[in-house]
Amino acid sequence: MVDPGFYERIYRAVEMIPPGCVATYGQIAFLAGHPRGARVVGQALHRNPRPGVIPCHRVVFRDGRLAASFAFGGENIQRELLRGEGVCFLPDGRVDLERCLWKGDAPSA
Repeated sequence: MVDPGFYERIYRAVEMIPPGCVATYGQIAFLAGHPRGARVVGQALHRNPRPGVIPCHRVVFRDGRLAASFAFGGENIQRELLRGEGVCFLPDGRVDLERCLWKGDAPSA
């Protein structure tokens, strides 16, 4: 059973990712207080209660891959949203994490 406040902590962490940056599912899980909860982060973002406010498109896999099942239009929509914010991609289509990985802190309680 997942702590009921975990989803809200996930959403607060994702809201802190600035435009032009991405975070990984694992990074968000860690910031939300459940370091091994990357899959739950994916579930929470798939249920994003505030699309357009919670920028779930800024969350990617640890190797920079995009979510093939991005909940709000698929991988191509996620790519276009990120490109529109200036996120850099590698030739193989992954996000250039060296240049675009967010190095933010945990959200306040």
